[in-house]
Amino acid sequence: MSEIRFPLPDVGEGLTEAEIVQWRVAPGDRIALDQVFVEIETAKSLVELPSAYEGTVAELLVEEGRTVDVGTPILVIRTDAANGMSSAPAAPASSGTAAAAPSEAAAPPAPPAAAAEEAGGAVLVGHGSTGPTNSRRRRHPSPGGAHEHLAPPAPAPAEPAPARLPASAIAAEPPVATAPSRPAERYDAGVPVIAKPPIRKLAKDLGVDLSRVTPTGPIGDITRDDVIRDAQQASVFRNIQTPEAPTDRETRIPVKGVRKAIAQTMVQSAYSAPHVSVFVDVDATRTMEFVKRLKASPDFAGVKVSPLLIMAKAMIWAARRNPTVNAQWTDDEIIVKHYVNLGVAAATPRGLIVPNVKEAQAMSMVELAAALEQLTLTAREGKTQPAEMQGGTITITNIGVFGMDTGTPILNTGEVAIVALGTIKQKPWVVDGEVRPRYVTTIGGSFDHRVVDGDVASRFLADVASIIEEPALLLE
Repeated sequence: MSEIRFPLPDVGEGLTEAEIVQWRVAPGDRIALDQVFVEIETAKSLVELPSAYEGTVAELLVEEGRTVDVGTPILVIRTDAANGMSSAPAAPASSGTAAAAPSEAAAPPAPPAAAAEEAGGAVLVGHGSTGPTNSRRRRHPSPGGAHEHLAPPAPAPAEPAPARLPASAIAAEPPVATAPSRPAERYDAGVPVIAKPPIRKLAKDLGVDLSRVTPTGPIGDITRDDVIRDAQQASVFRNIQTPEAPTDRETRIPVKGVRKAIAQTMVQSAYSAPHVSVFVDVDATRTMEFVKRLKASPDFAGVKVSPLLIMAKAMIWAARRNPTVNAQWTDDEIIVKHYVNLGVAAATPRGLIVPNVKEAQAMSMVELAAALEQLTLTAREGKTQPAEMQGGTITITNIGVFGMDTGTPILNTGEVAIVALGTIKQKPWVVDGEVRPRYVTTIGGSFDHRVVDGDVASRFLADVASIIEEPALLLE
């Protein structure tokens, strides 16, 4: 028997410290190779660490909530010498979690990584756990309404995939004024509820009682839209309730982790780049009609479609016509990027992050829709990796999901343009000399004035607006 003091590893991207968020094991527990034993928070994201040893947990050296430096011993494992780690290198983690991707579920377990006892320079980013995982993972409530269309899950992996929480921030569909109302009466309890397993799981995640949902499916089954509509309405009623008054006079929140990184990034952006903002009102009626057609298309079955998808395509198209908005300032030169890594600002339970879709300009509409959905779900689950937030070239932020008409977004550091999509709702609009109800939104953009002059900013935003007004222009 031997005791191994497991050091906090460098999880990549040169991070020097991390907070112990939640232990998944306790002293006396058996621990298997690749089993997730702790959840940590870096300045970028939540990461689950897999064990490179097999044995018994002897001692937890760091309490939850404490921030420690890389290399600090955090766990003591009692193990047989023969059960130490092999010399095979660790494979990079794909999502910051020990849960394997569905496509990898049937693959044999990857060999454990090499490390020395209490090796302060150990590097471990996880390598896909196939061992048991403690189920005490905390669920974080979504800060906004639950109106994300979730795709049905892929065939079941070797272990249960983490529950998908609704993406309530940026990649969600803006609320519109004609949302159907919640059924006033309880659905007939004498009729059996017909719903596919993915729909039942979605209802469970959103806290929806399926017996209260009126089905609209072709065989009397409950659809995803039925569940989300019920959850939306329930969220509206929850949001208007008056919260209980706190008993304490004040609350002190430590500035660390993601919040500390956000603060530093915002200050750097605001004080290093001269921002200029422009705005335009847009008739988005045809975009809403186009989104409705895409949702009904078999090609988009199981994929979330929202106005954000059209907005993303519009920005890619407009950036090609106005290339300097997709650039970087370095003091010595302006680097114009001829590819688009499209950032999507996402409000997560732990703060604002901006992951990006790599090479978005090369994606079809279906591929981009799937990429935006996956990006948002990953952010909501706190599993966005540092590499997914680097290399962005231009960003979109959807403040419409919070009911806001417009705003002045701050540039993502290293970029020179960001566009905000406001809420889409019916308003009186003049069409051919007549006032008619139309779906209207406001688009706002902020630009780095060192790179983007006023005429370029205006032309770029006008091009984005032209696509929102007439999506058929994308076919040219």
